Amino acid sequence: MSGTDHAKDEGWTGPVPTFILVRPQMGENIGAAARAMWNFGLDRMRIVAPRDGWPNPKAIAMASGAGRVLDHVQVSETTAGALEDLNYVFATTARNRDLTKTVTTPERAMEHARNLIADGQKVGVMFGAERAGLENEDIVQANALISVPVNPAFASLNLAQCVLLTAYEWRRQVGEVDVETIDRGLIRYASKIEVTKLSERLVQRLDNVGFFWPEPKRESMVENIWNMMSRLPLTDADVRTLHGMFKVLADRSEKPDR
Repeated sequence: MSGTDHAKDEGWTGPVPTFILVRPQMGENIGAAARAMWNFGLDRMRIVAPRDGWPNPKAIAMASGAGRVLDHVQVSETTAGALEDLNYVFATTARNRDLTKTVTTPERAMEHARNLIADGQKVGVMFGAERAGLENEDIVQANALISVPVNPAFASLNLAQCVLLTAYEWRRQVGEVDVETIDRGLIRYASKIEVTKLSERLVQRLDNVGFFWPEPKRESMVENIWNMMSRLPLTDADVRTLHGMFKVLADRSEKPDR
């Protein structure tokens, strides 16, 4: 579809969601995702552990006309590293998961993203690798899931298609409705690094008191805790309070009974 007029639009003016490509395999798919993003004025891309390294000449060639997206791309070795400054993260998935998460459509997700961003929150959307999508270790770090209502007999979307659908819904949200700042008492959602530190501390405290028993179940129990913590809409004040609670409980448990 043609009709590009470079004089008319240089992208969305204002905060936008960050799209995170987790372990993408082919440079061409990264470039196609960049084009899909720029079609709708989005230019914040992060890449986690690209299989063929970075920069990738095939991605640059495929992104023809959308080079701005790749010019500012951020590359991380881990998913946690790519998410650490974000307050709320969606994960796209086509498969049923054994994890308790809110599942929403791209339209509803981008509506929620618009409201969060209007309140000054940083929002991200994760997209998985071409072969099998996101792994559970990635999913547990998300607050909610995005599932596209596709034909169940052929539910597979390629990376650029999924990016395109989500970017379109973002553009539709901000194009039809003026973004308004809603006073919510200056609430700030905790960043992912803050939730990570809290989760690590909780797991350590539970390890100290022998909570993870029997040992063969430890991995799944820890995964459930991480999933629960990332799912909660924790604010920075919540995180500080919980750190204080954990400290007091630990101190009390170490004191002998009187």
